[in-house]
Amino acid sequence: MQPTQDRIWTVPNALSLARLVGVPLFFWLVLSEHDAWAIGLLMLAGISDWADGKLARALNQTSRLGTLLDPLADRLYIFATLVGLTVREIVPWWLTALLVAREVYMTGLLALLKHFGWNGLPVHLVGKAATMNLLYAFPLLLWGSHDGTVATVARVVGWAFAIWGTALYWYAAALYTVQARQLISSLPPDSKGVAPAP
Repeated sequence: MQPTQDRIWTVPNALSLARLVGVPLFFWLVLSEHDAWAIGLLMLAGISDWADGKLARALNQTSRLGTLLDPLADRLYIFATLVGLTVREIVPWWLTALLVAREVYMTGLLALLKHFGWNGLPVHLVGKAATMNLLYAFPLLLWGSHDGTVATVARVVGWAFAIWGTALYWYAAALYTVQARQLISSLPPDSKGVAPAP
C-alpha cells in the first residue's frame, strides 16, 4: 500500500483541487459583477479549506501534495480577489501593493532556502490566521461595495479583517525570516551553502 505521505488520490486533495478549479470561475464572477455568486463561491472555498484540513487528520490522509495544494489554493483565491477588487476600485492600490510585495518577499525567501537545500518552511499559526482574516475580508468588502445598512456594516467589518490580515501577513513573513535564518545559521561552515532537505 502506498505510504500516506505519498498518496495523491485522497478526499482532502480532491477538495483542494476543486478549490483550485474554482479560482478562474470566481475571478470571472468578480469582474463581471456577479457578486452574490462570487461571495457564495468564496464562502464555499473557505468551508472546503477548513474541511480538507479536518478530514486529512481525521482520515489520516495527510500528504505532501496536500501540503502544497492547500496554501496554493488560498494564495490564488487571495490574489484573484485582490486583483478583481482592485480593478473595480473596491480595494485601494496601496493594499494590493502591500500584499503583492509580501508575496514577492516570501518567494525570494523560499528561493534562498531552496538554494541551501530546504524545500520550504512549516506553516505558522500566524500565517494561517492572516490568510483566514484576508479570506473573510474580501467577500465582506465586495458585499460592502453595495448600498444599504447591511452593506455598510460589511464594509466596516471587512476593513477590520483586511487591516488585521495584512498586518499578520507581514508579521508571519518576519517569523518565517527568523526561521530561515536559524536554519541557514545551523549549517556547518564548510557545507558550501548546501544542506540536505529535511
